[in-house]
Amino acid sequence: MKGLILSGGAGTRLRPITHTSAKQLVPIANKPILFYGIEAMAAAGISEIGIVIGETGEEIMNAVGDGWQFGVNVTYIQQDAPLGLAHCVLIAQDFLGNQDFVMYLGDNMLQQGLTDFVERFEGSHQAHPQLGEPAPAGPAAQVLLTHVENPSSFGVAVLDEYGEIVQLVEKPKDPPSDLALVGVYLFTPHIHTAVESIQPSPRGELEITDAIQWLVDNGHRVTHDILTGWWIDTGKKDPLLDCNRLVLETIEPRNDGTVDDLSQVIGRVVIGDGARLVNSTVRGPVIIGAGTVLENSYVGPFTSIAADCVILDAEIEHSVVLERCQISGVPRLQDSLLGRDTIVTRSTGIPSATRLLLGDHSHVEIQ
Repeated sequence: MKGLILSGGAGTRLRPITHTSAKQLVPIANKPILFYGIEAMAAAGISEIGIVIGETGEEIMNAVGDGWQFGVNVTYIQQDAPLGLAHCVLIAQDFLGNQDFVMYLGDNMLQQGLTDFVERFEGSHQAHPQLGEPAPAGPAAQVLLTHVENPSSFGVAVLDEYGEIVQLVEKPKDPPSDLALVGVYLFTPHIHTAVESIQPSPRGELEITDAIQWLVDNGHRVTHDILTGWWIDTGKKDPLLDCNRLVLETIEPRNDGTVDDLSQVIGRVVIGDGARLVNSTVRGPVIIGAGTVLENSYVGPFTSIAADCVILDAEIEHSVVLERCQISGVPRLQDSLLGRDTIVTRSTGIPSATRLLLGDHSHVEIQ
């Protein structure tokens, strides 16, 4: 089985961060979102991975390389325009060949991983009929579903009495169920015929829901798994911060830096190589990147601070701070996402909580 990760989107919902950086490389607990997907595939035994890239492809290629660091081989597939998920399958046919594959959205985060999902699909193709009975045909596709409160915002699946999918409806006004497509798919090579047979949707894209519906309409079985654990689409600031919180709750404390006698480290905190805490308090779960300096500052729970940042006379919590940021004199920064090389300072005024979403190289002075 091969893997296909879709990382060609422009990330408009995370602007201004994604004006200068790929959304799939925004970090969760100081690790790019895309890396979690690659690691999940590697853990499921998938060693050949294709990554569909777009206008941010060079940055993604520089970050991932040939896949050696993950124990996989990576092939890059250029998508010149965002023409839909099924279009990604279409342009990846040479890479995928005649093999089954798992398709994964590069900005999604799953708690449960992919191993069980993949194993159940592979097992469904190993029939064990009773003596004299024909082997049942394995499914042509298997999708991951989850119950949602707002199904009209998703692709929604309708199941028959045997638990197999009979209909997919994209963002229905009157949802026939509350089972939404998560964004993880398993396919046999039958999907190639499907994507070649469908037409673009009204928005001009080849929809993967239309391709899966084509499989159903043409007599192929489409099965499903129900998601266990959390699933987050990290394409917006608040869900990204929520995901960062959930991942930080799983970290184990470690100190590879230096903490002076006037500083306090409370709870689960990871301090990177060469990081320094001077007269500061860190209350976990928190991760502090390599080379970062905290002086006369407080870092509160659910905060990730990347490498080579300087936090001086400041307070910050429930935030994600990317590389080389400088935060000075800000009494309370929370629920924020700061791009690389951002500078945030305070001049005068009454202290109050501040919430920010800043792109790379921003410079903000708070009155």
